[in-house]
Amino acid sequence: MLHLIKALPKRHKILAGGVAALLGLLLFLPSEDAEATRAHDGLQVGQRYPLAVAVQPQASQPLAAPEWQWQGQTVKSGDSLAKLFDRAGVSARVLHELLQDLGKAGRPLTELRPGEKLEFAKAEDGSLAALRYSPSRTEQLLVNKGDKGFSLESREIPVEHHEQFATNTISSNFWNAGVDAGLSPNIIDGIADILGYDIDFALELRRGDSFAVLYDQDYIDGDFIGDGKIQAVTFVNQGQLFQAVRHSDGNYYTPQGKSLRKAFLRSPVNYKYISSSFNPHRLHPVTGKVRPHNGIDYAAKVGTPVYASGDGRVMKSAYSSLNGNYVFIKHGEKFVTKYLHLSKRLVKAGQAVHQGQLIGKVGATGRVTGPHLHYEFLVGGVHRNPRTVKLPEAQPVPAAELAAFKAHAQELLARLGTQQRIMVAMK
Repeated sequence: MLHLIKALPKRHKILAGGVAALLGLLLFLPSEDAEATRAHDGLQVGQRYPLAVAVQPQASQPLAAPEWQWQGQTVKSGDSLAKLFDRAGVSARVLHELLQDLGKAGRPLTELRPGEKLEFAKAEDGSLAALRYSPSRTEQLLVNKGDKGFSLESREIPVEHHEQFATNTISSNFWNAGVDAGLSPNIIDGIADILGYDIDFALELRRGDSFAVLYDQDYIDGDFIGDGKIQAVTFVNQGQLFQAVRHSDGNYYTPQGKSLRKAFLRSPVNYKYISSSFNPHRLHPVTGKVRPHNGIDYAAKVGTPVYASGDGRVMKSAYSSLNGNYVFIKHGEKFVTKYLHLSKRLVKAGQAVHQGQLIGKVGATGRVTGPHLHYEFLVGGVHRNPRTVKLPEAQPVPAAELAAFKAHAQELLARLGTQQRIMVAMK
């Protein structure tokens, strides 16, 4: 390289020397990158840090939707959707277009109840841009106006589940023990529903029985909205331990995966007391003659809900002078249940019903001495005592899910037991 430079003309040598000197000077000047490195000496190698990068908008990128200003209209008694739109300054023509575009999806908007709120957002020209409505605390319906008309989307509002624990010993009755433990009516009733196939909460509880429960309380954005699901519960009744754990299918099982749900409810009504038990040799209270009492009379107030004991189909739903309003339900080929003296019948003959479905209300119709539900349970055409007959069980946890369920149940019950021991030690 040196011999080539020597061969150059003199003026070229001078020019080359000047360029080399300029390059050398630039190498010793501090760069912007060097200063940036010195200004962030506190950063650690291997850590991720956010970068503030200025990005120039491209002409082809769509603009973000504006932040709407929402105007709320609260539904009053006697309000229609047209009145709400009118108060919001939106024409009946726009309402008609909206309902036409949404079709069946827009039905919830036409079923608003007093106290609920419908919110409107308008574009700069005053036209309706969006509409929103929350049919529940956990769901929001959003209607947007686009180039092709109005469209609706349903948004699920995230719910936070906070685990809670409660335990107590019964001194008078289960309801009072639950209230004293800080439980809401929903959780108290939930425990009774879960274990009600095995425990008669009206007749079989004793002083000294105890319970412990793990359940959820639900929050949205930090605000409490209500009790959630019961996750696990233990109950000691007359020295016998009952345990229930919630599975992912929403049903409750023993820790071994056996279903707590039976094919039939032990009692189809929340009753005060049994006014007449199953007795094939009973004297009839009205006629005074010996006449078999082939069922159980549950005394309860007129209007108390009556539920289907199991899945089935209504055989009869009618009225007679002896039975009053009555409903008969057939469950498969083997079982029949009968419900007599109802004040109201809420199902029709031929109708399919599921366990726990409301089918009527307690009354005093027909030949009776007071309001009650007369309930009969037949197996193969033979009357059986509803309180003592062995009830068929529902399906257990599927075999493919059993191992995972058992591990989950063991964890929940261990946590529940630990909490219970802590509470006992604190007393």
